[in-house]
Amino acid sequence: MPKKAEEKVEETEKKTKKKTIEEFEKRVLELHEAGLTSEKIGEALRKEEMHPKEFGKKISKILGNKYTNPDLKNLQEKLTKLEKHFEKNKKDRRAMRDKVKIAARLRRLKNYLAE
Repeated sequence: MPKKAEEKVEETEKKTKKKTIEEFEKRVLELHEAGLTSEKIGEALRKEEMHPKEFGKKISKILGNKYTNPDLKNLQEKLTKLEKHFEKNKKDRRAMRDKVKIAARLRRLKNYLAE
C-alpha cells in the first residue's frame, strides 16, 4: 500500500511542476514549425495544460515576424482550392462567383491589416 501512495505523490508533482517561460516559448516555436496557426497552437497548449495567460505572453508576440494572421492564411488556402477547382471545371459559375468574392474579401483584409 505505501507504494501506491508514493506513486500518487510523484504523479501530482509531475502535474504541478511549472514550465518556465523559455520552455513555453520553445514549445510555441516547435508547434509553429509543425505548420500550426496561432489558434491551433493555443488549442494544443491548452491540451498540454500550458495556458499563455499563465506566462503573460501572447503567441503572436512570441512568433514575432513569423506570425501570419490566421484569417489571412485561411482565405488564401480557400482561394487556392477554388482556383484549382475552377481550372478543372470552367463551366462552374458558382465557383467563379465564389472565387471573385473570396478574392475581394482577401484584398479587403490585406488592406485592413496594412493600416
